[in-house]
Amino acid sequence: MSTIRVVWGSATGPTEMAAYDAALSDAGIENYNLVAVSSVIPADVPVEAVGTAPDLGPAGERLTVVEGRARAAGPTSVSAGLGWVESVDGGPGLFYEAVGEVGPDDVERRVREGLDAGADLRDWEFGEPTVRVEEASAESGEYAAAVVAAAYGESEPIV
Repeated sequence: MSTIRVVWGSATGPTEMAAYDAALSDAGIENYNLVAVSSVIPADVPVEAVGTAPDLGPAGERLTVVEGRARAAGPTSVSAGLGWVESVDGGPGLFYEAVGEVGPDDVERRVREGLDAGADLRDWEFGEPTVRVEEASAESGEYAAAVVAAAYGESEPIV
């Protein structure tokens, strides 16, 4: 596997799905069929926070992700967060996500608590965690969506 890229986006839209699609577009992963995995970073795979994904392959292919996504009808604000911590020796690492109609500070706190809890379950020695939180706000009559995703490598054919 090549690199895991952390991307993020936020948007509003006339429907919940339109807002989510626009947030995915802001992150550069709107043209893929996202397949969610839980939270383990394979050993010796670098994680890079890039904001917007580069071209990861043809439209319609499968893209493996760990995703924090928040969506809600306005008037409201939503926050989505994703954190990661890697082993100090190049071993495996962890992702944790948190979302909600809460502020970014609360989401970041919950992500860090999740990473700490996950690290406590494992006998791996971890470095310092990194957290990215994205926020979106919507007025009455529109929807807000925020997404932070870790895209594993390149897309793959789905059929």
